[in-house]
Amino acid sequence: MTHLWVRAEQRPNEERVGLTPEGAAALIAAGLRVTVEESSVREIAIAGYRDAGCTIAPENTWPEAPRDAIIFGLKELPEDGTALPHRHIMFGHAFKGQPAGQVLLRRFRAGGGTLYDLEYLVDEAGRRVAAFGYWAGYAGAAVALKCWAAQARGGLAGPVAKYPGRAALLADLAADLGQGARPRAIVIGALGRVGTGAVDLCAAMGVPVTRWDMAETAHGGPFPEVLAHDIFLNCILARPGCPVFVPASARVAPRALRVIGDIACDPTSDFSPIKVYDRATDWAAPALRVAEAPPLDVTAIDNLPSLLPRESSEDYAAQLLPALLALGDPGAGVWGRAKAEFDRHMAQL
Repeated sequence: MTHLWVRAEQRPNEERVGLTPEGAAALIAAGLRVTVEESSVREIAIAGYRDAGCTIAPENTWPEAPRDAIIFGLKELPEDGTALPHRHIMFGHAFKGQPAGQVLLRRFRAGGGTLYDLEYLVDEAGRRVAAFGYWAGYAGAAVALKCWAAQARGGLAGPVAKYPGRAALLADLAADLGQGARPRAIVIGALGRVGTGAVDLCAAMGVPVTRWDMAETAHGGPFPEVLAHDIFLNCILARPGCPVFVPASARVAPRALRVIGDIACDPTSDFSPIKVYDRATDWAAPALRVAEAPPLDVTAIDNLPSLLPRESSEDYAAQLLPALLALGDPGAGVWGRAKAEFDRHMAQL
C-alpha cells in the first residue's frame, strides 16, 4: 500500500498545504494510506483530516516515518545537514544551480532518498500539472503596490502578514494606495498563470498594465520599455536562455521605474533576468532598496501564495490531486519524469 505522509511545514510564515481533507478522503478511497502531521500553523485544521480517515502523527515527526513512506510538504526542510533516506515531494529549488540546492542534493545522496520536485511534475507536453502561480502573481502584485505606496510616502514598505481572504487583502491595499493617481505597471509573462494573477490584482486596484509575453520579448533585449514604467512585475521563471529584463546598469540609468516585483523570485539562479539584486526579501522586510535618487525597490518573496493560504491551498490541492492518485505507480507518468529529472541532476552533482 502506498503511504503518503503529509508533514507540517517548518518554514516561517508558511500555512499552506498541498492536500485538503477532501483530497485525502479521495486518496484513501483509492487505496492509499495517508498520514497527516499535526501542525501549529496549518491553515486547514487537523480535524478535517481525522474525519477523512487519515492517521494523525505528531508535528515534525516525519524523519521517523517508515522508510517506504513518501514525505509530502511544500517548502524547504530544515537545513540541518542530515541525510535524507525517504522519497520527498516538495519544492526543492535544487535544479538551477542554487547553492542551497546543491547542499540539499548531497543530503539525498548521503541518505539514498529521492526528490520529486513539485516544480518538475509535468505532463507529456512538459507543462506543470499543478502550480501556485495564479496566487503568487496576485499576492506579488499586491506587495509590489504596497512597496510603491510606501515609497511614495517617503519610506520603505513595512512587514506584510497573511490575510483571511482576497477581500481583506484588497481592502487593505486600497487603504494603502488612497485616492491618488495609480502607477503604471508592466507585466512580463502576462499570459501565464502568474501573470494572469498579477494582471487581475492590478485591474482590481485600477492600475493600468502593459501586458507582455513571449512575442514582445523574443528579440532578446534590451528592453527600455521596462524602465519607462513605474512598476515591473516579473512573472517569468528563470531558465537557460531567459533574456535580461533589468540589467545592473538600471540602478544609475534614467528611469521611471521605482519598484520591481520579482514574483518568480530566483535571484541566486545564473539565469535570473533581473540583475540589480542578489537575494530574496521576506515578510518582515519585503522591500530591498537597490538604488537612490531616484529610489528603486525590489520585492522578491519566495512564498507569496502564503499571504492567502486558504485560497492558494485549495486551488493547488485540486490541481495536484490527480497526480497524487497516481502515486501507486511512482515510476510512471509525472512521477517517472520527476524522478528522471532528479537522477539527471544527481549525476551532475
